[in-house]
Amino acid sequence: MTSEDPELRETRPDERLELSRLEPFLRAQLPGAEGEISVLQFGGGHANLTYMISIGQDEWVLRRPPLGPVAPGAHDMKREHRVLSRLHEVFPLAPRSFLLCEDRAIIGADFQIMERRRGIAVRALLPPDYGAFPDLKRRIGDMLIDTLVELHQVDPAAVGLQTLGHPEGFLQRQLDGWARRWKAAKDRDLESVDHLVKRLQTDLPSSQVATLVHNDYKLDNMLLDPSDPAKPTALLDWDMCTRGDPLSDLGLLLNYWAEPGDDPACHSVSAMPTWTGGFPSREDAVDRYARLSGLDLSAWRWYHAFGIFKMVVVIQQIYIRYLRGQTADSRFAAFGDKVVAMAAHGLAVVEA
Repeated sequence: MTSEDPELRETRPDERLELSRLEPFLRAQLPGAEGEISVLQFGGGHANLTYMISIGQDEWVLRRPPLGPVAPGAHDMKREHRVLSRLHEVFPLAPRSFLLCEDRAIIGADFQIMERRRGIAVRALLPPDYGAFPDLKRRIGDMLIDTLVELHQVDPAAVGLQTLGHPEGFLQRQLDGWARRWKAAKDRDLESVDHLVKRLQTDLPSSQVATLVHNDYKLDNMLLDPSDPAKPTALLDWDMCTRGDPLSDLGLLLNYWAEPGDDPACHSVSAMPTWTGGFPSREDAVDRYARLSGLDLSAWRWYHAFGIFKMVVVIQQIYIRYLRGQTADSRFAAFGDKVVAMAAHGLAVVEA
């Protein structure tokens, strides 16, 4: 079976869904699920496994955690279902989640069934034919900030999410957690990382408000309208959503917001096409967020540096798996140097 969606592919052999229990479960739970069943996999993600389930003329999306051990609190399908079963009522870019299954006898893991949204996913480069859209790069950059502000202005209580997460002490808890992850994954002592963590601890800002926080907000977690790629059709990957400091979302986004003059070694593993030029600068993005949100952005470099530190840890976690022989992917051989470059970059940002 093939599809016009470039994100869809035949399921990887080691990630196939066992239909003997799944099919009868879905037919019993989903209204109107009649006709032949087929499964394709969305191939663009790096963690959670996502599939398109077709039954007759109807389509749904199934999401489950990755294979193998999962860290506590990570890849949380229950959390994502809780958010997406309600958030669509006030934030239309959130796909609706219809069903959560915690019976691991069905496919071997928790999973959820969500609505199918259509659109184009953009990663490190814009498709060549996007040059036909005037001023597209600026408009995409503005859209990223406008959408983030819109999310942060949602009242969690309006959709029953007022008890999601624990906003008190959010930044300190986040920083402590990422520092522990660094210590668990490091293969050597790096003075630059130690200094970066110390500066982040010393200069920890006070959170101004508590809002919904996506926690992985970036361009390739969006689907874009093919007729106008500056218009999003969906915001995806909500399994880390919580309530906390909204500027943590902005800081992580700035980490991905590579600029033409940046050292390529400092690009994160999911750099957006902003490095190709023509997009608003990071400072333009900060100014726009400040104007639309009304928040004080005087400490924005701290949040940017914290976003960089998170990616230092993520890249080191990948690198240590390579060193331990847990993955043979040769792309990861240079990640040790990338960690050093990004740590230096984070220090330069927080000390600016």
